Amino acid sequence: MHWEEAIRGFSTFLKLERSLAGNSVEAYIGDIGKLRQFSESGNQKAPGQLTTSDLKDFLKWVNELGMLAPTQARVLSGIKAFFRFLQLEHVRDDDPAHLIESPRIQRKLPDILSIQDIQNLITAIDLSTAEGMRNKAILEVLYGCGLRVSELTSLKLSNLFLDIEFIKVTGKGSKERLIPIGTEAIKFLRIYLNETRVHINIKPGKEDFVFLNRRGSPLSRVMVFLIIKGLAEKTGLKKHISPHTFRHSFATHLIEGGADLRAVQEMLGHESITTTEIYTHLDRSYLRDVITQYHPRS
Repeated sequence: MHWEEAIRGFSTFLKLERSLAGNSVEAYIGDIGKLRQFSESGNQKAPGQLTTSDLKDFLKWVNELGMLAPTQARVLSGIKAFFRFLQLEHVRDDDPAHLIESPRIQRKLPDILSIQDIQNLITAIDLSTAEGMRNKAILEVLYGCGLRVSELTSLKLSNLFLDIEFIKVTGKGSKERLIPIGTEAIKFLRIYLNETRVHINIKPGKEDFVFLNRRGSPLSRVMVFLIIKGLAEKTGLKKHISPHTFRHSFATHLIEGGADLRAVQEMLGHESITTTEIYTHLDRSYLRDVITQYHPRS
């Protein structure tokens, strides 16, 4: 099997068998494209001929390009998936990537906002404009539900169940989950829907999207970044924040308030609870209070 055929088949495999989202498929295919580039500029081997030694040389080449450890780990993950696919297709019997270890990645604690920081950002929104009412609803939903920015921009009217205080979102791998939505988020979401969104001339086919720009198209992820960046500058916030910072803050504030880690995992849509455990970086005063309240020797 030559490279073009292998990559085309791998793309179909990721979409149909693994049910990966478009962005994830593109990332995997991009990584295999790097492997193809390396092979075609050197030993000219087809996918079925590469050895473990070839893959180690490729990873050394990737490292020399200046890629950071997390990026290298992602590239290796894509390669391993690629060779598992080749085994399933009987292109080869072995997996040359099986024994290659991923580079060690230091887990970086995510930046979070204090409750006061979030209040300052929301208060800074100019509610005299239509965009202001929309932006307030956006921040309330981001923080109130812990959504990824892609989940926010793809949120549909048909997936709002505000009467029972739940919304349904589509996360990574096109997996759907139900998330509780609080009263403040519901309040400002309804104001936006009933007083602002109804006056937008919506483009055909986009009627079900919740958050729209002034031209009636779904709001882009970049636009949400710019909205938040503008509010941070307006309030003089020195932290480097993004839409994901609200997701980190949502999880951390829940856990600091005593929420069960398993429940937070479900709301965030994490496959593994070890991913959620990063949010247990609680402040020392909280940990001291837990010891004082619960330890029998306190």
